[in-house]
Amino acid sequence: MTETIEHAIQDEYAEDFAWCYGCGRLNEDGLQLRTGWKGNDTITLYEPRKEHTAIPGFVYGGLLASLIDCHGTGSASLFLHRKNGHEPGSGEETPRFVTGSLHVDFLKPTPHGKTLKAIGKVEEIHPKKYKVIVEVFAEDIKVANGEVVAVLMPSTFTS
Repeated sequence: MTETIEHAIQDEYAEDFAWCYGCGRLNEDGLQLRTGWKGNDTITLYEPRKEHTAIPGFVYGGLLASLIDCHGTGSASLFLHRKNGHEPGSGEETPRFVTGSLHVDFLKPTPHGKTLKAIGKVEEIHPKKYKVIVEVFAEDIKVANGEVVAVLMPSTFTS
């Protein structure tokens, strides 16, 4: 059975904030990553495209960094949304986060043609700042670890 994410936090982002190359649902050229709950952990699934090749048969590491980055900010948004008493699909406005820091450790070459799965654990370190520990798997092979510090987007962060 293939895993899916029914209610992703990115589906709820306001249109002005749904253009990120990694997770913006309105960016037709982007990755359109979607993050949801899997128990108390967060999950993002992604099928690398042909253009995400580093060398034949392997995924470009920058894609993994983007996956960890957007999974981290999406996970923080999910966490705060739940803390505020809401879930994706509830129709309530969702918090939006930006990346304060990103750290990636590549563990093994990532085989192309495998579903990537990012699993996150969220820790509140300040009411406006969350640390997300991320593990990335290519099916059952752990290929990367990451840490994202996600910062609540200030209301002045507009165009």
